[in-house]
Amino acid sequence: MSGSAGFALLCGLPWLLGVLPQELQTGAGGRSSRPTPTKAADFDRIYAGTVNINREEIYSFNYTSKPGQVDAVRVYVKSDSEDLQYPILFVVRQQKGVLSWQVPLIFRGLYQRTYNYQEVSRTLCPSEPTPEMGPSEQIIFVDVASMALFDIEYELLVTRLKSFQLTTDKAFNFTASPSQPQYFLYKFPPDVDSVIIKVVSETVYPCSVVSVQEIVCPVYDLDHNVEFNGVYQSMTKQAAITVQKKDFPGEQFFVVFVIKPEDYACGGSVPSSIKGKGNHTWNLQRTKSLQVTIAPSIKESDYVQAMLFSFLSFLSFYLGSLIVAFVHYVRVQRKTSAGRYSPDDGSGTVATSHPITTGTPEGSSYGAIEYLDNLEGPLKTLKQVSELTSLSPASSTTTIRMLNPHCCPEPTWAKSWHTTWANTTQDTDESSSSGGRQLSSPERGPPHGSDTDSSVEEESDFDTMPEIESDKNVIRTKMFLYLSDLSRKDRRIVSKKYKIYFWNIITIAVFYALPVIQLVITYQTVVNVTGNQDICYYNFLCAHPLGVLSAFNNVLSNVGHVLLGFLFLLIVLRRDILHRQSLEAKDTYTLEYGIPKHFGLFYAMGIALMMEGVLSACYHVCPNYSNFQFDTSFMYMIAGLCMLKLYQTRHPDINASAYSAYASFAGVICLAVVGVVFGKNNVWFWVIFSVIHIVASLALSTQIYYMGRFKIDFGIFRRVVMVLYTDCFQQCSRPMYMDRMVLLIVGNLVNWSFAVFGLVYRPRDFASYMLGIFICNLLLYLAFYIIMKLRSSEKLLPIPLFCIVATAVVWAAALYFFFQNLSSWEETPAESREKNRPCILLGFFDDHDVWHFLSAAALFFSFLVLLTLDDDLDSVRRDKIPVF
Repeated sequence: MSGSAGFALLCGLPWLLGVLPQELQTGAGGRSSRPTPTKAADFDRIYAGTVNINREEIYSFNYTSKPGQVDAVRVYVKSDSEDLQYPILFVVRQQKGVLSWQVPLIFRGLYQRTYNYQEVSRTLCPSEPTPEMGPSEQIIFVDVASMALFDIEYELLVTRLKSFQLTTDKAFNFTASPSQPQYFLYKFPPDVDSVIIKVVSETVYPCSVVSVQEIVCPVYDLDHNVEFNGVYQSMTKQAAITVQKKDFPGEQFFVVFVIKPEDYACGGSVPSSIKGKGNHTWNLQRTKSLQVTIAPSIKESDYVQAMLFSFLSFLSFYLGSLIVAFVHYVRVQRKTSAGRYSPDDGSGTVATSHPITTGTPEGSSYGAIEYLDNLEGPLKTLKQVSELTSLSPASSTTTIRMLNPHCCPEPTWAKSWHTTWANTTQDTDESSSSGGRQLSSPERGPPHGSDTDSSVEEESDFDTMPEIESDKNVIRTKMFLYLSDLSRKDRRIVSKKYKIYFWNIITIAVFYALPVIQLVITYQTVVNVTGNQDICYYNFLCAHPLGVLSAFNNVLSNVGHVLLGFLFLLIVLRRDILHRQSLEAKDTYTLEYGIPKHFGLFYAMGIALMMEGVLSACYHVCPNYSNFQFDTSFMYMIAGLCMLKLYQTRHPDINASAYSAYASFAGVICLAVVGVVFGKNNVWFWVIFSVIHIVASLALSTQIYYMGRFKIDFGIFRRVVMVLYTDCFQQCSRPMYMDRMVLLIVGNLVNWSFAVFGLVYRPRDFASYMLGIFICNLLLYLAFYIIMKLRSSEKLLPIPLFCIVATAVVWAAALYFFFQNLSSWEETPAESREKNRPCILLGFFDDHDVWHFLSAAALFFSFLVLLTLDDDLDSVRRDKIPVF
């Protein structure tokens, strides 16, 4: 029995051997684990088939690779299936890598929206055998599989790329889509150290990304991983990336082109038909045609040439200033030898009818002429006025002269009496006031013309007597004002007041610049480490890197502000030294004639010009939305300081203090930041800003019209109503100060026009809008000043006339280049790049760099206008110089 059973088992063994492997190799799902045979396939042939959980296909492609020849293979697959649960999986195996993807290929957009593509085309990592290896056989396996329980159709096409390596200065055209990215190889020629990759497209959308990556496999050529390696930037119609050979040890790189599934990153909106989180199939709807050109960039010699041009151009201003100073020195020496010396090139003649003794103390003679014309019974009148007003005889004399400033010379006995009376009352006050002027004696005061830094001489040292305030109210509300009326305070104390502008702006500059420099260094480091060139808004068609800087040309072009600002400081210092020497020599013209010389604001303007160059350079290290205020803050301050200096020229006693001025500038800068951040299409912001603008204009106009004597407090509304009632309704009278009224009416109309324009159009560039308000007010005031100067029979000397013409010409040219708009951080990086333009100067500088050059020169000439505008008055008495 056992023998028959064993015989039966032996007879059934062949059947078991045939059936058992089939069962053992079948899983729970019924899929066979039998090895799939490999199909030898040919390039440029379409293979169609079906796959399921029990069936997969493997294709092998063989080719020969020769040394010096780069072979790239592209795989194209297609499937009509939209089943995301059972996609087709494609795996490509090469000698040194594996690349896989699925179909449908899924891309994710904003808010987790998904986009599915049934056609996918990928370029495999190329192979290039070394010369030592010789020709080699390459084999590629393409596995097609799916876990679907049903058959899924597919198509496969593998081709060898004939145009994979890009050529220098030769344009190459191609198309790409989100599921069909492209990348190409470029090798540096031996004589080229840097190249610029220019990519253009005729269509704005779809949004794309251009990336430069090292020769590493796999290549990151999909939307979700293109940012993992290399340098990249988004693109609509054009893009440009400058690449240096030193950054690629192999002296070659890949240029990758990826089309994004959405246009949101480039400023586009998502179509309403695909809004929501559902799946969306676009296929070839987002195909984009592109053209890429790789051209050699500039050489090291071009950097040297550009730097020499920048420095020599502005050093020529130093040479011109030396020539002018030498000519002035020669003229002064000739006048001195001829006995007709006049400081500061004043060409007027001395008024012989009003002689002034040089022995008058400098402190007491500052800004006023002690003469009384047609005085009958001077002693009697003086005593009567003194008794009626309870003032000192010196103050009473001032009151009489104030009421009749153009009278005959004061008799010698009156001068002696004033001096005797002042000497007998020295015990009451160290600095007795004579009509608002300080008397100083050689025994008690500092040397004439000295500027001490003693804390004793504070602003409280003058204007402490009650009659002084009365004098101010009377003097500053006179119908016709002269410079002597508004230059009555002690020169040394007023000079210290204006020096505060200089020291404060240095403090502001240090505290402002240090964190700025630290921040932009951080920005540049982030750009260099991440490779994200969308952080900074350069003109990429003219951005020349040097060291860690991505756009060295934009930084270099700001050297003019620093050099010319320093030159202006030297010019002001020379004038200051000459002025001090004249004071020490007790020169009559310096003490009693011309515009009072206060150089504190000029020094502040020079520092502001230098800091504008430094901060503009910092801004252009990485210009973007977050650091725009670096480039504009000191522009506001320069415009404000120029207006203050112009006003101070004929109002030296009543100009704003440094603390209030810089506090106002701080408020303006804060308002500019708030406007940029919250002002875009925000109606309420523009309403509030327009109200603030108009109210501030009216308040400033009131202060200017009444020479600071109109107090702004809770009673202002009652006073305004009374003025309107008495002057406009009760009787329509002519304004007392017609010239000031005309200026203020025009100025208010201009400012109200700005306010209405901003409220209606709401410009996107709020910072430039604010700067335009400042510049227009400055130009309006300067034009008014020059017109009034000529109307007052004053003249323009050759140097200020030349500076005025140069200022107008250079500003016109500078503004032309400023409005070229090569980039804009108010838009997306891709949209900003649409405005990029090539270099226009020496192949190194673009339009904005030329703006930097010309604006520096224009500001320098503008400062010289303010410095030299009133040189013709150096030999004119201050009680003959009108105030306007």
